[in-house]
Amino acid sequence: MNISQAARQSGLSAKTIRYYEQIGLVIPAARADNGYRQYQESDLEELLFLSRARQVGFDLGECRQLLELLRDHGRHSAHARELVLEKGRQVRRRIEELQAMQRQLDDMARRCNGDEGPECAILDDLSGTTCPGAGHKPL
Repeated sequence: MNISQAARQSGLSAKTIRYYEQIGLVIPAARADNGYRQYQESDLEELLFLSRARQVGFDLGECRQLLELLRDHGRHSAHARELVLEKGRQVRRRIEELQAMQRQLDDMARRCNGDEGPECAILDDLSGTTCPGAGHKPL
C-alpha cells in the first residue's frame, strides 16, 4: 500500500508518517521501482500502534520505548506496565494543575464586574496589581 493508504488506515497523516521515518521512530518503508513508499501489513501494524499510543498521551520518546518493547519478543510486560503507570501519574498531576487553573479562572471571572466601567479584576490580577477597594491580593 502507498503512504496515503497507510495514512488513512492508521489514522496518521502522511506528513506524520514521513516524520516518524525521518526521526527513526519507524523503519522507512521500502521503495517501489517508481520511488514511492510501499507499506507492508507489519508497517501498518506499527503505525496503528503509534496512533493508539499517541491518542492516550504517550510522547515520542515513550512511543519509542513502547515500540522497542513491541518488537522485543523476549520482553517483560512489567516494563510496559511501568511506562503506563508513570504516564497515569503524569496525567493525574496535569489534571490537578488544570483544575487549579480552572479555579483561578472561575475566581477571576467571579470578581470581575463585567460592566461598562474601566476597573477589571481580571486585568488587575494578570498585570500583578489589585483592583482598588477589592481587598484581594494579586495572583
